[in-house]
Amino acid sequence: MDKPIIIDAWQGKKTDVTPIWLMRQAGRYLPEYREIRAQAGSFLDLCHNPDLAMEVTLQPLRRFDLDAAIIFSDILVIPQAMGQNLSFAEGEGPKLAKVDFKTLKSDDDLFELNLQGIYTVIEHTRAHLPIDKALIGFAGGPFTLACYMIDGGAVDGFPKTHAMMQDDASGFAALMEKLTYGVIRHLKAQIAAGCDAVQVFESHAGQLAGVDFATHIVRPMRAIAQAIGGEVPVIGFARGAAQDDLLRYAVDTGIDVAGIDQHTDIAWAADNIPPRVVLQGNLDPVLLREGNEAMDRAIRRILDVTKTRAFVFNLGHGVIKDTDPAHVARLVETVHEWRP
Repeated sequence: MDKPIIIDAWQGKKTDVTPIWLMRQAGRYLPEYREIRAQAGSFLDLCHNPDLAMEVTLQPLRRFDLDAAIIFSDILVIPQAMGQNLSFAEGEGPKLAKVDFKTLKSDDDLFELNLQGIYTVIEHTRAHLPIDKALIGFAGGPFTLACYMIDGGAVDGFPKTHAMMQDDASGFAALMEKLTYGVIRHLKAQIAAGCDAVQVFESHAGQLAGVDFATHIVRPMRAIAQAIGGEVPVIGFARGAAQDDLLRYAVDTGIDVAGIDQHTDIAWAADNIPPRVVLQGNLDPVLLREGNEAMDRAIRRILDVTKTRAFVFNLGHGVIKDTDPAHVARLVETVHEWRP
């Protein structure tokens, strides 16, 4: 085997076996992860510790026959590297301190130096990863990062972000430009360290629609995809986007792969998104947690409606923390054994 089968799929080739990886495949549902997390001290310490982060990146591949590992990190390391204070309170999620956005930088060497631990994790992981498994790097989308930075965390509706878009359009545009540049630098450094593909998590794309979606979601993603320039496959995940916006995102950004969330009908995506854009998705994580016949039916439907095109199986969002690992094992086995 010259390269992992999942790379063929990301490059638009129909594969005999459907490849699979899962968002949040490394995490709290695995007891071995919880042990490492307890050793690390804090979540951010774990992200920046090359040995421990490599270990949790590889853990799910020891249990399951997944086709790719995704590097263990967090989307908010970019604002942290730019100079915004970041902390994680147990049970409360991320907290970002108020800061003057004009002082933040993504265009100096200190930015990448602050992220060097992550690139070391990638280098170490690549050296330990089986040759038939791919390695995925990632970053948060510029708009999603802006939401957390402006509102200070995961706030329902991100009201301060929407207010800044309206009341300080030039300031918001300047922040988005810095973030877009930072995402590009971070992704390119991950590729240089050994990643076979990169995914951009625009997790709050559903906050916008129409012209705002085109301006703050599509345009930055197009710049990111152009900057990567075909070095590796680029996966875009515009979670929560309405169908018209998702179609615009898939077609107009130049991404190679469109991640589909569980709220979008995969049959609609297969019928409307051009075959040159590979689909990735979209089992509901709740069905995986339940692990019953409804999950089996949903798996078969997803595979059936995508059988004529290049496709990578995934969830519509991340693995839920109380998911039984046995359900994940069954999912991976089912996907790999399926034939049209």
